[in-house]
Parts: sequence; structure tokens; C-alpha cells
Amino acid sequence: MNKISNQFSSIEQFTQQYLNGSSRDRLQSSQKSFEEILKEKQTTDPSGIKFSKHASMRLNDRNITLSAEQNERLENAVKEADNKGVNESLVLVDDLAFIVNVPNRTVITAMEQGETNSNVFTNIDGAVIM
Repeated sequence: MNKISNQFSSIEQFTQQYLNGSSRDRLQSSQKSFEEILKEKQTTDPSGIKFSKHASMRLNDRNITLSAEQNERLENAVKEADNKGVNESLVLVDDLAFIVNVPNRTVITAMEQGETNSNVFTNIDGAVIM
């Protein structure tokens, strides 16, 4: 029989050296199902707020940065809106206005309150003032 790379005479020898029982067990035990990974990701930080691409661009274009305290107040406002069954909410934090998709915990758009021309917000079913 020909030796493979002058080291192994068969696939079995190769697998025994590189995939011995302990490493094979580790590989099998570390593999999680899609459902398990999804549940972990969903429960890791359910209160965390995400910013849509549009909202991120708005914040960046307007040089708006949220302090840790403002971000915490925004998260608390979203929790309160969620507790009341709100789907799309206007959240006012200091001089900043956010439109938030509450079930997805995603900020859709952001602006400074002075930027709104008519102070009219549409397509919302609730407002939280922090």
C-alpha cells in the first residue's frame, strides 16, 4: 500500500491522529443547533436598542452623539412603550426626537427637536417623553 505523504498508510491512521476521540467529542459537544443559537442571541440583551442604517446616518450627519445616560433613558422609554403595547413610538430625550419600532427595539430615525418644521409626527401610536 502506498503511504500518504510518507506518514500515513490509510485514512484511518490520519483520522486517528488528527481526530482522536477527545477532539471529536469536543467538536460534537460544541456544535449547537440553529434553534439554540437563535434563542441565545434573542435572550442575550433583549433591552438593547438598535439603530437602523437610516437612523445611524441621521445621527452621523447631524453630529448627534448620545451619552450613556441618554441611551439608558431611551432604552427605558422603549421598555415603557412596550409595556403599554405601543408599536411605533415617538421618544423625546432632552432635545432629541426618535421614532422607534418598539417590537424590534429599533430606532428608525433621529433628529433634534428644533429640526422638525411643523412638529407633526405621523405613523406613530404612542409617545414617551423622558
